[in-house]
Amino acid sequence: MRSAIALPPTFTFSQAMRLGLSRRGLQALLDSGAIERRGRGLFSRTDSVGDDPELAAAALVAPRATLCLASALARHELIDAIPGSIDLALPRGTRLPATRLPVTWHRFAASTFEIGRGTVDVDGRKLGLYDPPRSIVDSFRLRHREGHEQGLEALKAWLRRRGSQPASLLAVARAIDPRAATVIARALEILL
Repeated sequence: MRSAIALPPTFTFSQAMRLGLSRRGLQALLDSGAIERRGRGLFSRTDSVGDDPELAAAALVAPRATLCLASALARHELIDAIPGSIDLALPRGTRLPATRLPVTWHRFAASTFEIGRGTVDVDGRKLGLYDPPRSIVDSFRLRHREGHEQGLEALKAWLRRRGSQPASLLAVARAIDPRAATVIARALEILL
């Protein structure tokens, strides 16, 4: 039987087979607790001490997945809340992966999906991450679901940072949702 050490921290069934692990060997590793199932055909080693196994698994099953909303705001240290699940966005029309991961999937318009999108390395995999202006705009744009306070808290924290430019924030807001730009402009008038 092949050891779990030779496997990457997060891997698919196909990757395990390519590395020479049989179905029986994979089941033996599951039974021994050396690996755990993260979703259909998705596994992770229990001994790996990576950044975040859930994020690595999400990057593996959905390569275009992008941290958004509260998860992105928390990663940028713009809100104090610790999200109960990982907020990940995919372009509309993309099939959502079936996983057991603690993920809340969101679908954003394909035409604006790349605005403010960068990547972050998670256990050797690239995962999308929206920058602070995009994350703030999305929080205001989806305030009916996310709550009014989240966007305001993030906006206040972002304005306190050196180099924050309200004009660039408004430009991003106009490109994504002009209605959100109006709400953000009003909030900026009050805060500045």
